[in-house]
Amino acid sequence: MARVVMTMKIMPDGVEIDLDDLLEKIKGVVPEGTDVGAVETQPIAFGLMAIRMNLVRDESLGGTDDIEAAISAVEGVAQVEVEMVSRM
Repeated sequence: MARVVMTMKIMPDGVEIDLDDLLEKIKGVVPEGTDVGAVETQPIAFGLMAIRMNLVRDESLGGTDDIEAAISAVEGVAQVEVEMVSRM
């Protein structure tokens, strides 16, 4: 079975959110069987920064819905956007 890499953009609630703390919370809720790859911050506007992260999982585990739901439920997360999904 193939592996799938997903790039997600995570928007915090505001500029006052500590992105390092938020990232640790996000890593803690990523579903089992999903590996966190590269992580970077990206400036958006007016001091707001987004977290972009790559996640890798086996294709048999399905789409991104469970990951999006888990990350969206984290306190401090305003929005989760799937930017790219690709087979490895």
